[in-house]
Amino acid sequence: MPGADGLVVAHVSDLHLGADDPAAVGSLAADVAAARPVLTVVTGDFVMRAYTEQFRRAAALLDSLPDPVLAVSGNHDLPLLSPRRLLSPYGRFRRWIDDDLAPVVRVRGITAVGLQSSTRWRFTQGRVARRPARAAAATLAAAPAGDLRLLAMHHPPPQLLWHSRLPAADLLLAGHTHLPAVRPLPPHGTLVVAGTATSRRTRGIPPSWSLLTVGPDELQVRERYLGPDGWYTGRSVRCPMAGFQPLHAS
Repeated sequence: MPGADGLVVAHVSDLHLGADDPAAVGSLAADVAAARPVLTVVTGDFVMRAYTEQFRRAAALLDSLPDPVLAVSGNHDLPLLSPRRLLSPYGRFRRWIDDDLAPVVRVRGITAVGLQSSTRWRFTQGRVARRPARAAAATLAAAPAGDLRLLAMHHPPPQLLWHSRLPAADLLLAGHTHLPAVRPLPPHGTLVVAGTATSRRTRGIPPSWSLLTVGPDELQVRERYLGPDGWYTGRSVRCPMAGFQPLHAS
């Protein structure tokens, strides 16, 4: 798989442990590792119903993915009908996945920021809160010259309230729809939406994840699908990066 002339990022989303495809769960990590990404991004919905056992399984799968990992929560990672939704909506996510709801990961050539978009007050639609958005904007603005500025969240902008608050970036990674997509999104360079990596809740396509290679002036997104004989590359999309000049990862 690719890795030549560019920064390689694995984008995984919507695992939905508890409503999962065992074949996808059992083979995903090895397929991602074979791509040798410099960064793995997981954009939420680790579990189906925020039960402890589901989070335990999600944590085990997360631990098997290539480091470093940037993870953000999705709407399914909050309890659905429980007092915990009001009293401790992110408690189990913070215990099992990441205690930091606004993670920052820096690797050579990339400054990556996670932005919380799921909220206890909405079940499916997301929102961008002002304070975390400002903090994310400050981190991205302070990225070293030449870094790829990557913003990760669960909801793509059409599913967000107050998406005008989103900070500027080179790449915006999201999930939620279970349908992979790539499209220009000024001032974010390109929006990449990953499909559902291990869920049975597919929407007309198999489980999938997205493999990004960012090179001089160009982004290539290869969508990896699960078939009867394992994972394979389906659609491949190339698009310009508007003059972005990345450093090469060692």
